[in-house]
Amino acid sequence: MIDDFIWRGLLGGLGVVLIAGPLGCFIAWRRMAYFGDALAHSALMGVALGIIMGINLTVGIAATSMMLALLLVALQYQRQLATDTLLGIMAHSGLALGLVAISFFENLRVDLLSYLFGDVLAVTQNDLYWIYGGGLIALGALLLIWKPLLAITIHEELARAEGVPVLAVRLTFVILIAIVIAVAMKVIGILLITSLLIIPAATARWFSKTPEQMALLAVLIGALAVFFGLFGSLKWDTPSGPSVVVAALGLFVLGLTLSKGLQAYGKSAH
Repeated sequence: MIDDFIWRGLLGGLGVVLIAGPLGCFIAWRRMAYFGDALAHSALMGVALGIIMGINLTVGIAATSMMLALLLVALQYQRQLATDTLLGIMAHSGLALGLVAISFFENLRVDLLSYLFGDVLAVTQNDLYWIYGGGLIALGALLLIWKPLLAITIHEELARAEGVPVLAVRLTFVILIAIVIAVAMKVIGILLITSLLIIPAATARWFSKTPEQMALLAVLIGALAVFFGLFGSLKWDTPSGPSVVVAALGLFVLGLTLSKGLQAYGKSAH
């Protein structure tokens, strides 16, 4: 008989990849992996905010991530610093500020490793409510902006000329990234969440002909990574969050090999 904590971990991981898959496709298409990293690293300040204000940590992380996402979008319009420099400053400064703020609470025991690298086997029933509640809201919002966001991704100036509210769509998109980071923190950790957004999407790209196919396939690959990663974590007593990422990497390598093999076969057939 499978223990309850294993079922909760599996359900939590599947809930995360349900939204991380399609959202990760846009992050890959728009080359925003570093943006996601900066936002995720800064999310530790949300943990400190939650502790200081005595509120649910997921709420604190979501609020902080949303504010930082909007700030990053606004700062990208300035011309004094290159975007990658700005993101690097935000990422590492946010992580450092969060660690320093938490260190002031001497009497508070905080498992920093679970926040940094995740612990899918420690997912509670309450965590599942947050994961599926936040995930379904984010997925619904993504479906609403799917076509305009796709238009902006393909050609932003043309989309603007056709009347697409570019800024509103961009702001909605970065807020969705913030929500996913908040709900996924317990499962995969702030240092690894971007990998679960990017690796399944990158693997799916080789076998997809349409954006919709890529999004669905990214969800499937992410789900397999969660399943194999959780199984490996239980079997070899390895950290669950990193194990999921290693499984995703294994599927990426397998996908790359299959893709190259199919290309070689196609050329030889002709």
